[in-house]
Amino acid sequence: MISLGLPHEIDAIIALTKRCGEHMRKNGIDQWDEDYPDRTDIENDIKTETLFAYRDDETIIGIVVLNESQEIEYDAINWLTDSKSRNLVVHRLAVDPDRQGKGIARMLMDHTEDYARQHQYDSIRLDTFSQNPRNQRFYTNRGYTDLGSVFLKYKKEHPYFCYELLLNQ
Repeated sequence: MISLGLPHEIDAIIALTKRCGEHMRKNGIDQWDEDYPDRTDIENDIKTETLFAYRDDETIIGIVVLNESQEIEYDAINWLTDSKSRNLVVHRLAVDPDRQGKGIARMLMDHTEDYARQHQYDSIRLDTFSQNPRNQRFYTNRGYTDLGSVFLKYKKEHPYFCYELLLNQ
């Protein structure tokens, strides 16, 4: 079941993101360091009701954050939609490393796309680390268009690839 993350789940969500970061680094993907996402990020996601959690019973297995906040570096991308469009932005998609490969990320993105359509967004935007080919295939296979790369302020060694999915066509 996917629903909003709750304040009493903050510690469990942080533990999940730490496990995901460690798993990525262990596999040569230096996308999330020990400090990202931090407690302030997760608390704000919960407070603003933008963090959605996938649960197996009471255990949080995956999360995704959905809002309209874009990195300033996104301005360099020639997006499919214009500046007057409503765009939902995906942040912090994470699935417990012990449960990856079981379709949970797919379910979280199905939820994201349903949410975007229900709330009449024109597109979904996201970025993924250039050193994470599995994520790149995941989004491309879902119909997202790779629109180029940006260097984000907190990770300058490798670029992030920006993707967009047009909705309601």
